[in-house]
Amino acid sequence: MHDAAYIKRRDEIRTYFDRTALEAWKRLTSTEKVSGVRATVRAGREAMRQSILDRFSADLTGWRILDAGCGGGVLAIELAHRGADVLGVDLSPQMIDHAIEGLPPIRNGGSVTLRAGDMLAPELGDFDAIVSMDALIHYDAKAAENAIAGLAQRTRRKMVFTLAPRTKPLAVMHVAGKLFPRGDRSPAIQPVAIERLITATLSRPDMADWQARSPRRISRGFYISEAQELVR
Repeated sequence: MHDAAYIKRRDEIRTYFDRTALEAWKRLTSTEKVSGVRATVRAGREAMRQSILDRFSADLTGWRILDAGCGGGVLAIELAHRGADVLGVDLSPQMIDHAIEGLPPIRNGGSVTLRAGDMLAPELGDFDAIVSMDALIHYDAKAAENAIAGLAQRTRRKMVFTLAPRTKPLAVMHVAGKLFPRGDRSPAIQPVAIERLITATLSRPDMADWQARSPRRISRGFYISEAQELVR
């Protein structure tokens, strides 16, 4: 069962993306020209998505994968093109509707199913792998730790997810970001001490058979995020 703090934060994020961010998100993930700040975010997200894909083989036939916080579904689609059956889940029903409208034909026998909901819902079932790109970055360290451990109980092989590192440049960017128009409407990123968080997560009794692989940090202007891989 989710604690009250997680539920409150989850609902804030859902409200933001459904009421405020959808059009901006469409522009960010399209090919149209965007501002300099958004261009760095777009470039950073593209690099991070490739970094996550690089941690999977080219043939994922037979894999069932959860894309937790799938947004527009781009990562889910790429994994499905490798033969995986991918379930993409996002808090925002409007985001899911947008993603479904843009779904292409899937190659190599894979499939994509997209639905609105909570990525931690146990009724989603079990998976060979879970990916989560820039979803956990909106939760504090303890909530992220609990989410990772909860997802691990439904994962057979590996998890690849991103966290926002607690760095001075990122702190400065967040302060500056609050000066932008309507900045108070966005759900703030929660930078964390990543090494400490991963150590605490792997120290839990329910994570005894998991181990960490080498992380990779992507930094492109206003985009700073770090990919973590945990394997059984």
